[in-house]
Amino acid sequence: MSTDVTSRKDELDEAINQPLSAQRLPRWTPWAVLAVSVVLALAVTWPAGAPLGGVAVVAIVLNLVLTAVVSTAREGSRKAKDRVATTLVTTAFAVALVPLVSVVWTVVTQGATRFDAQFFTWSMRGVVGEGGGALHAIWGTVIVTLLATLISVPIGLLAAVYLVEYGRGRLKRWITFLVDVMTGIPSIVAGLFAVAVFVLFAGPGVRLGIMGAIALSVLMIPVVVRSTEEMLKLVPHELREASYALGVPKWRTIVKVVLRTSVSGIATAITLAVARVAGETAPLLITLGLTTGTNFNPFEGRMATLPVFTYYQYTQPGVPPEFAIDRAWTAALVLIILVMALNLVARLISRFFSPKGGR
Repeated sequence: MSTDVTSRKDELDEAINQPLSAQRLPRWTPWAVLAVSVVLALAVTWPAGAPLGGVAVVAIVLNLVLTAVVSTAREGSRKAKDRVATTLVTTAFAVALVPLVSVVWTVVTQGATRFDAQFFTWSMRGVVGEGGGALHAIWGTVIVTLLATLISVPIGLLAAVYLVEYGRGRLKRWITFLVDVMTGIPSIVAGLFAVAVFVLFAGPGVRLGIMGAIALSVLMIPVVVRSTEEMLKLVPHELREASYALGVPKWRTIVKVVLRTSVSGIATAITLAVARVAGETAPLLITLGLTTGTNFNPFEGRMATLPVFTYYQYTQPGVPPEFAIDRAWTAALVLIILVMALNLVARLISRFFSPKGGR
């Protein structure tokens, strides 16, 4: 114990006695150290034929070591620890960006092949091989996702309001527990649930768009509930108390004060929930089936969606396969664009409807 106290005291004395005017490294030093680390990593691993991932790992380790050595020699141990921590965090951020950039780059380059007018104006009815498009799948995705949103948002929003404003005791604990369980439910189970429900009323073998919407709503409701609940908890209690003091009833306080204050966060929560279900494939494979034509009626017949369309085009391309694979990549690109558009809409809602400061 005394040894630890003595060592910590020495470190504190060193930090205090270190002059504030100590020499600092130039701004270009981190980049120079990184370049040297990459060169040394290539020199060490290239003769051994190491893969690119191995070269990157060696370069990261060398960068941390060289940063510590150079900074300690010029700036002291205190500043060196700060630089090493900064380098480590920056490296972790860069590594996290690699798969994201890789996915976006791959989808854009591969999907640009069929990103033309025909892809957005044609369906696959009567098309074999070259040509065709995903108009039926785009409309199916919009309709099914919109129906799932219309089902999930009122239920999830009201459930969150109950848990935050009204819920007490055992019922609240049971609802919270069930929501947490539903959050981690496998997507295929949601599809099986929808099929089981409709088999009771319409018989086996039925495939409808509304079935897919209900399956997606099972996945979407717990996300809306949990996210909205957290947003409502962030509203200061002083706002509620001020409203009650003015004689405003509780329901009106919730509508005009609580929900109005947290509308930007709720919009973001709903967007995240929509993005969570827009790309789901497993529940839609067993609830919607597959069709090559456009169907605007979710209560009659099969419907196509972009995830299912992408799956079948890639796994069952036909002969020759390259035309179907190109359509699959373009459908994936369109799906990413739709999700990005939803995020932009949420940001606009957050900007225009969030509470404004001042008078």
